[in-house]
Amino acid sequence: MSVKPSLSASTDSAARGGSAHPLRAISFGNPDVTVERRDDGTIYLRPKARLSDYPVRITDRLHHWANAEPNRVFMAERNAARGWRQITYAELLTSSRHIASALLARGLSAEKPIVILSGNSIDHALIAFGALYAGIPFCPVSPAYSLVSKDYGKLGYLMKLLTPGLVFADDAAKFSDALAANVPGGTEIAASWGTVAGRDVTLLSDLLATPVDSGLDAVHDAIGPDTVAKFLLTSGSTGNPKAVINTQRMICANQVMLRETLAFLKDEPPVIVDWLPWNHTFGGNHNIGLTLYNGGSMYLDEGKPMPGGIEETVRNLREISPTVYFNVPKGYESLLPYLRDDKALRTKFFGRLHAMFFSGAALSPFVWNSLDELAVAETGFRVPMLTGLGATETSPFFMSVRPDTSRSGHVGLPVLGNDAKLLPNNGKLEVRAKGPNVTPGYWRQPELTAKAFDEEGFYKFGDALKPADPNDFDAGFDFDGRIAEDFKLASGTWVSVGPLRARFVAACAPLVRDVIIAGINHDEISALVVLDLDGCRLINPTLPSDDLAAAASDPLIRAAFRERFQKLLASATGSSTRITRAVLLDTPLSIDRGEVTDKGSINQRAVLENRSALIATMYASVPPAQVIALN
Repeated sequence: MSVKPSLSASTDSAARGGSAHPLRAISFGNPDVTVERRDDGTIYLRPKARLSDYPVRITDRLHHWANAEPNRVFMAERNAARGWRQITYAELLTSSRHIASALLARGLSAEKPIVILSGNSIDHALIAFGALYAGIPFCPVSPAYSLVSKDYGKLGYLMKLLTPGLVFADDAAKFSDALAANVPGGTEIAASWGTVAGRDVTLLSDLLATPVDSGLDAVHDAIGPDTVAKFLLTSGSTGNPKAVINTQRMICANQVMLRETLAFLKDEPPVIVDWLPWNHTFGGNHNIGLTLYNGGSMYLDEGKPMPGGIEETVRNLREISPTVYFNVPKGYESLLPYLRDDKALRTKFFGRLHAMFFSGAALSPFVWNSLDELAVAETGFRVPMLTGLGATETSPFFMSVRPDTSRSGHVGLPVLGNDAKLLPNNGKLEVRAKGPNVTPGYWRQPELTAKAFDEEGFYKFGDALKPADPNDFDAGFDFDGRIAEDFKLASGTWVSVGPLRARFVAACAPLVRDVIIAGINHDEISALVVLDLDGCRLINPTLPSDDLAAAASDPLIRAAFRERFQKLLASATGSSTRITRAVLLDTPLSIDRGEVTDKGSINQRAVLENRSALIATMYASVPPAQVIALN
């Protein structure tokens, strides 16, 4: 993998919407792969260069920066009374050693790990780094499992799966119902503050006051590459959490992969303003790890990409100028009006921004081009927008685009240290991964672990890819949907769900956030539509901001959707892309029933199963009024 600035406008303009303006030049590792083709059609992609050495423990980098830059801010969060509460690298190391000593005294281990219920915060980070320093695994859990779920189904399941020895929540009172219902009497509860009725609560301040154990250095030195650092939860087709084992090797190797690819991280310590949740691999591994490994500073953003939440993000970006910015497509969409209308915000945001990064869904051309236009107006350059392909099981960094080829739907090539295997599967190429960043499996679920790997030890993503240029694999690969989502019509024709979903959402923008494609064993395809309430309010500003049923039944919304739906149907090339009936969902997808994860990812299979009666109405000879049917 060579490291060089991004290419000029003459070579990248087609890939980035045809703009005549150049990209900002950044240091970037461009992958160079060998291609092996086998007689059965299997293709192997292997980076030619060797991955650099990586640390044994991620806390080795904490020691490095605590010595090299002890007073540099590692993390900051808003404090109503004092502006920003900050913790330096030296302070983080000291706190980690005290908390590690307290955790070791409790006899915690992989068999009795730590579960963290609350969201992103400095206190959450203190517990996590104390656990890392002691070699005790921890598991950050989505707050939605405690605060949104009505039956605590997922929380109860994972408590039995993990059997924690200590459960932490920053505000014990806020999580008191979930704690009382799901934490056994013999399991310790710890918190920054607050109480739980009928239970003792250990305060974080007590853990921090624990004297450093005389044997702590030996314990830390004994942590090896295969030591379990943490568990990250991901849901399978059943909706029950799987605990993905994350080892020290996985985390450390992946950070070197990131540093060698996003080589601009070497040029300047990263400064990021970030809200992405730590119970997911992107926020909890990718972004925290990237900050720590490269001696950067993370400013915690309590905002969210939605009305009433984006304002906090804007407030933070008015104060902190990021060097690299991470968000989901909805976040960029929500941020656009503020960047467009506020010159000071625009100056602050683009002032030293090397690159932006998105994941989780496709970024619409309108949003992408608008960000380009704003960057050009402010700096004279477009800021590279990056993305790739990864999973919780790959730590997550596995494939990456280049700045000059980046576009929505493109995932690039495998990064240093990763081999990719492309296996023919029903006319597609199923992608699989092998590398030091790949998990050894799922905690206490050997049968699921066995199913996740093939006979050569490659992890099976369940995703399909297709070459951007069939004659030149150096041009990288495009995402081609989820293998398990594809199905056959009654005619035997395969429906490729992933690309069809993307086309549907793009054609029906800004009304549609996502869509569930149905039609297995039917003659035609139908769709269950998840509306985007923010987008709907652009059509009808009088709609409530949180009433899905009102939007689904609104005449203006239905008329606007029908118009877009008709144009999509007109563009169909055959039965595999011809959607003729749709229902605008008037109730939210359910996290308890496994239809949606806390980060908004839809489990298509669960929705189809749970809403089979509704789907049946779409195929009635005379469908009810709620069905939008086209000829």
